[in-house]
Amino acid sequence: MTSKTLKEKRPQTGDALFGGRLVVCQEQKGYRFSLDAVLLAGLTRIGKKDRVIELGTGCGVIPLVLAYRASTERKIAGVEIQPELAELARKNVNENNFGGRIEIYRMDFREISSGFEAGSFDLALSNPPYRKPGTGRINLDRQKAVARHELTATVADVFDAARYLLGVGGRVALVYPVTRLANLLRSALDHGFSPKRLTIVYPYPRGSSRLVHLECRKGGGEELKVEQPFYIYGENGNYSDAMQELYND
Repeated sequence: MTSKTLKEKRPQTGDALFGGRLVVCQEQKGYRFSLDAVLLAGLTRIGKKDRVIELGTGCGVIPLVLAYRASTERKIAGVEIQPELAELARKNVNENNFGGRIEIYRMDFREISSGFEAGSFDLALSNPPYRKPGTGRINLDRQKAVARHELTATVADVFDAARYLLGVGGRVALVYPVTRLANLLRSALDHGFSPKRLTIVYPYPRGSSRLVHLECRKGGGEELKVEQPFYIYGENGNYSDAMQELYND
């Protein structure tokens, strides 16, 4: 991924993916997407006919990646509560010529019923905030604080919105810290979702796990499949083949 500084009221960078065929503008010092977004977009199984929505889309990188890869033939929706990020997401959609494939909504997904009909999607994705208020230092930058701390939403709110948006058999996929896996599983079950597919993510083959990718199904059965471990880096310190594949076309 490469960057160049863009001249804006608040400095931005243009970060290139897929050899520059996709360029994502981000605020230089505000919220910036991370590997978590790449993992969520790459590890989630998406059908060609799936109606997809992302809850908390930030600068819109996940809808952009899905549209670029033509993961679904349907229009992709992204919901973002922070107005400046929603505006940036729309800018990214338009500048990458995906206006006909992606729609960005500036709204609080805790009030999702005000903007969408029940059961109108097949798949919901989210990279929710994961730190409880009062734990760790809350970033002085509002964008970063909302993305990391549960200031405006929790993982339970994600499942609550997904329960409304998805029909029976619909799926929700999330990336979340492994240290809060128990909370993630409990929230899923409490909202009528069955955990179906779990991938444990490790920075290095010999290191401790850091993240999990979880797919749940609304009204699914009890069977849970634990996938092979996913390593971000290889022993040589470079991206693993599996991680590099997520950046390939």
